[in-house]
Amino acid sequence: MTSPDTITQQLTLEPDDNRRLASLCGQFGSHLRQIEERLNIEIRNRGNHFALTGNAQTTETAAELLRSLYRETDNSELTPDEIHLALQSSGLAALTEPTETEGASTGGDKGITLIRTKKCTIKPRGLNQQRYVRAVQTHDINFGTGPAGTGKTYLAVACAVEALLKDEVERILLVRPAVEAGEKLGFLPGDLAQKVDPYLRPLYDALFEMLGFETVGKLMERNVIEVAPLAYMRGRTLSNAFVILDESQNTTREQMKMFLTRIGFGSTAVITGDPSQIDLPRGQQSGLRHAIDVLSKVSGISFTHFDSKDVVRHPLVQRIVEAYDDFDEAGSAD
Repeated sequence: MTSPDTITQQLTLEPDDNRRLASLCGQFGSHLRQIEERLNIEIRNRGNHFALTGNAQTTETAAELLRSLYRETDNSELTPDEIHLALQSSGLAALTEPTETEGASTGGDKGITLIRTKKCTIKPRGLNQQRYVRAVQTHDINFGTGPAGTGKTYLAVACAVEALLKDEVERILLVRPAVEAGEKLGFLPGDLAQKVDPYLRPLYDALFEMLGFETVGKLMERNVIEVAPLAYMRGRTLSNAFVILDESQNTTREQMKMFLTRIGFGSTAVITGDPSQIDLPRGQQSGLRHAIDVLSKVSGISFTHFDSKDVVRHPLVQRIVEAYDDFDEAGSAD
């Protein structure tokens, strides 16, 4: 690192606790190497004394990240996944929007909206996820769009579960268009729920994690949690309910208008989708894209747009999304 902008920042973490330092650094320093690669800096340490070498902005970001992670070691052992998620919210985001993310990286949970469910407490990662959760909690109709792995659906389910546990709504409705991802599955046996179950598996997985299998089963028996294909929503008025329309990029314009006009008093609707993964027949316009254009200036509706930097899955997922975006942009420019 011979650039004239390169500096070395000293950092001392207190208290000096060997167990916590081992958790922070990872086996053979793997966690520190992970941070070095993502922030393009060099980290050296002896005990609780660290030297961070890089440009001023990245070394300060790394210092705040290490302080935040060290606080986490007081209660739990850090894993590579947690380091990755912390980098997403406290590291890379801070490089572009340091003022708005400062509270998330330096002040623990101050300013961060926590979602509390029966079995876990969920903390949104990164500025966009925080904005998304706050929007869902304060608006009746919300759109969350962006690539896979950005937490759109998971956080929507978490907000729905929290609202149900707080008695803010009487039921949760999970809605999705039954469109195969480029495959023809043919006739599916079973009753309505069994036919739609394969399409709603991500929503079920989130519910099981937040409420447990037994509780989810009981709530579904009582129709407190209801599964409905989008085609069956016509004619209904959904009051005092939390409604999630997942994979909305596969709705038609008519279906999207029909769904949005079902919303009744006391209800919250979250519409999630990825406009880059549309499985509709060629030539048919996505209802999600059309709705964003039509409703963008309507007051009372929130729009949260995620991109590749918000991906909270394996780091390769972020690179895959970026590669496809770059390829599509190059193709449209030709």
